[in-house]
Amino acid sequence: MSFKTILPLAFLLFLFSGAEAQGNKALTLMGNRFLTFNTVIRVNQIEVSRNRNVGEDERALHTPARVIAFRNALAEGFPGGKMTWSFSWLALNDTTANYREIRKLVVAYHYKYGDDVTFIPGAYFANAYNTTEQVNRDVHDALQIIGKMVGNGYRPLSIVAGFMSAKNQQYLAETEGIHVCQGNIWSQFSIDNQDGDGAVVYPFYPSKEHFCKPAQNRNDFIDCVNLDGWSVDFLAARREGFKEGFNSRMGVGPIETIGKYGNETGLKEMMHTTAIHFDDGFALNGFGWVTNCWELSLPYDPATLKNWLMAIRERWPDTKLITQGEFGLLWRKHYKSNDFNYRFVERGSGIGGSDADKEIRWFMNKDFRLALLKDWKNNTPEKVIDFTRYDLPAAEPKEMTRKWSLLGAINQKQSRPQDKPVPLDSLSAKERAIIAARYKYLLNRAD
Repeated sequence: MSFKTILPLAFLLFLFSGAEAQGNKALTLMGNRFLTFNTVIRVNQIEVSRNRNVGEDERALHTPARVIAFRNALAEGFPGGKMTWSFSWLALNDTTANYREIRKLVVAYHYKYGDDVTFIPGAYFANAYNTTEQVNRDVHDALQIIGKMVGNGYRPLSIVAGFMSAKNQQYLAETEGIHVCQGNIWSQFSIDNQDGDGAVVYPFYPSKEHFCKPAQNRNDFIDCVNLDGWSVDFLAARREGFKEGFNSRMGVGPIETIGKYGNETGLKEMMHTTAIHFDDGFALNGFGWVTNCWELSLPYDPATLKNWLMAIRERWPDTKLITQGEFGLLWRKHYKSNDFNYRFVERGSGIGGSDADKEIRWFMNKDFRLALLKDWKNNTPEKVIDFTRYDLPAAEPKEMTRKWSLLGAINQKQSRPQDKPVPLDSLSAKERAIIAARYKYLLNRAD
C-alpha cells in the first residue's frame, strides 16, 4: 500500500465523528427528550464589533486548562454527549499562545466527540451595535476562518447569536446554507445589553418581518430554525429585568442559580426548570427540549456542570445530548412549516422569582402566544398576563438599538400600563375568537 492511499489521522477521525452523526439520523423529534449545551469563547466581555469592546478584558479567564476541565466535566457527566463551541471574532483571530492552543483543543474535540464549532457575532448583541450588512460580513468571514481551522471542508450546523435579526437569519439560510440559528433569548427584557421579548420559547421559523414572530405563510417564511438561548423558569421570566429583587433570567444558567444561591439550591432550581420541559412539557408536546449556554469565562467549578448532567441522566436516562445544530435540523425535518402547538405548565419552585404559590400556563402557536397565571394554593381564577398576536404586522428597528422586543396587547413584563393582568373573558370578542379557534376549552372555562 502506497503512502498516498493511507488516510490522514485527522480525516479518519472526521469519518468517525461523521459515523456518530449518522447514528443521530435514526433519531426522531417526537418521543424524545433533548438537551443542547453551548459555550462562548471570547476575548472581551462584549465584542460589539470587530474592533470595539464593551466590558472587561477576559483573556486571563480563557486558558487551555479551563477548556480541558470544562470538556472533561461534560464527558464525565454525560458520556457520549456533544456540545457546541462558539468563538467570538477576536477569539478566532487572537494570536497569543493561549488562544492558539484553545482553538486546537476545540478542533480536536470536534473530531473526538462530534462537537460543533461555530461563530457568535457581536458576543450576543450584534444587531444592537452593527448594521445587518456588517453582521452578514462578520458571519461570512468567520465561517471561512472556522472552515480552514477545522479542515476537511467543515461547515458548522448552526450559529450562536444571542439575538439575530430576521434579515440576518434569512442571509444565513439563503446565502450561507446554514438552517439553524440560536437567534433569540426568550423573554429577555431590561437586562444585559439588548431586549428581545415576544418570541416562542421552542423552535420556529421566523417571519421576514421580525425575528420574534413566527412566519405566517410561504412568502413570509425564513428557512432558518430559530432557537432560544437558554431555558428559563417561566415564573421568574415574567418579571422585568431585576424587578422585585429577582433575576428574570433564572433557570438552568449558572449565573442566576449556582452563582446566586450556591451549589445545592442552585442545582435544585436548574433541575426544577429542566423538569418543566422533561415532565409535563414532554407529555404535552410529545418531545422535550432544554438548552443552556455556559460562558467559558464564568468563575464556577466545572464540577457543578457535571453534577447537573449526572442528575439529568439519573432522572431522565433517555435524554439525548446533541449539538444545537443537530437538534434544530431534527425539528426542521419534522416541521416543514410553523404548525406547532406548544403548551407548558409550571408551579413555582419557591426559589427566587419562582413563586411557590403561583401556577403559569403557556400556549404558543403560529397565531399567538398566551400566558395564564393564578395562585394555585388559594385557587384564584387565572388571569391573562401575556397575549401576543403574530397575525398582525411587525417590524424590526431600522436603527441600532437595544429595543428589539415584539410586545403584544398584554406583555408578561408589565412594563406598560396596558400590561395589567386581566381575566380571559375581559379580552375583546375578536381576541377571544382567535384564542377559541385553538383552545376552545379555555373560553368555556372562562364563561
